[in-house]
Amino acid sequence: MSAASAGADAAKIIREAREREAAEGRSLVVYVGATWCEPCQHFHEAAKKGELDSDFPNLSLLEFDLDVDRDRLAAAGYTSEMIPLFVLPNDDGRASSKRFEGSIKGKGAVRNIAPRLRSLLAK
Repeated sequence: MSAASAGADAAKIIREAREREAAEGRSLVVYVGATWCEPCQHFHEAAKKGELDSDFPNLSLLEFDLDVDRDRLAAAGYTSEMIPLFVLPNDDGRASSKRFEGSIKGKGAVRNIAPRLRSLLAK
């Protein structure tokens, strides 16, 4: 998981990351979370520890913080009612309709997210 650089246009950052990851045979998913979001905390920690690597060996996550990046994400179409938000970006870096959002609280959050992430990648 890599954090998106600050300040720049989100669609541009995402487009460049998508191109870079595709050249390496990897899929890019935009992940939007927040420090106060309990499911986000569990997912972030699992990703950081490499606990998702065996299930998602070709996945790259580009992480945005909703509280910091809300406006630039909205400008690129990355809006949601709940977080965490997971979106497959279009070629231009803008959000596609291929997405899911929300999870459960507690340690089961990662188990709740993983099958939905697998389904998203299969689209």
